[in-house]
Amino acid sequence: MAAKIKKGDTVVVLTGRDAGRSGEVIQVLPKENRALVRGINLVKRHQRQTQSQEGGIISKEAAIHLSNIAVADPKDGKATRVGFRILEDGRKVRFAKRSGDLIDG
Repeated sequence: MAAKIKKGDTVVVLTGRDAGRSGEVIQVLPKENRALVRGINLVKRHQRQTQSQEGGIISKEAAIHLSNIAVADPKDGKATRVGFRILEDGRKVRFAKRSGDLIDG
């Protein structure tokens, strides 16, 4: 099945602590149905000091379930569903169902 959310997409968080905020997808984990979004779902982690990195308490993004995020509409930035279209040249592209604009193309 084609991916509705991909790395680099701007997404809006629908539910949870960060509801209403938006950010860029850093990584998608399709086997777990989760994604990492820059600046969203931040958690504190204790980091041991090594030769290459400093120790202490660091903030990092935790994975968020794909059902809790939606792609942001390119026109107004609000959450939208994603559809697929075949263009005249044979390419399959994603489009925002809210406005009809192409997401990647």
